[in-house]
Amino acid sequence: MSLVAEAFVSQIAATEPWPENATLYQQLKGEQILLSDNAASLAVQAFLQMCNLPVKVVCRANAEYMSPSGKVPFIHVGNQVVSELGPIVQFVKAKGHSLSDGLDEVQKAEMKAYMELVNNMLLTAELYLQWCDEATVGEVLEDVDQCCQALSQRLGTQPYFFNKQPTELDALVFGHLYTILTTQLTNDELSEKVKNYSNLLAFCRRIEQHYFEDRGKGRLS
Repeated sequence: MSLVAEAFVSQIAATEPWPENATLYQQLKGEQILLSDNAASLAVQAFLQMCNLPVKVVCRANAEYMSPSGKVPFIHVGNQVVSELGPIVQFVKAKGHSLSDGLDEVQKAEMKAYMELVNNMLLTAELYLQWCDEATVGEVLEDVDQCCQALSQRLGTQPYFFNKQPTELDALVFGHLYTILTTQLTNDELSEKVKNYSNLLAFCRRIEQHYFEDRGKGRLS
């Protein structure tokens, strides 16, 4: 999206309050939704929950074809349609809701670096499991372990990655880790890597209980 287009969307978004009938679209649950798309959808849901913005989740067989960008998940808010976490974060920010405004510039840069790490390593692992990419299983699992180690060290004993308040990084990490931990796969090596880090497990449980109280009734308990 060009800078002019972004500015135009931001201007439109800022003039309208968040509606009660905002809708998030994703593929049908079960066999149709891909691991990576499920993680992406959950990340957006977590982000909106953290912003205290209501959204109804609708599963459609043709969700990706309904999206103007061909990407899922996407949200329908008023007369606006926005897909993927990054653009949705900017769209929501234009409406006056931001999880990262309290961070200084150094922290914001650090947050973006960790988000890139998650997208480069965890997303790659999910895509490998979907499409059997050329990378070997061992290399993929090693990348996942390195990513989890870095996230675990950054989180430490804090409730969230940047102290006491969640940011879009927390939403993104939760989306990917929770999906990996709760999706039944033919091989459990991926989830076992995540389970090696107790503070990441506690982090996922904390967000599940706080923001998804009725989701799966404690699938990580």
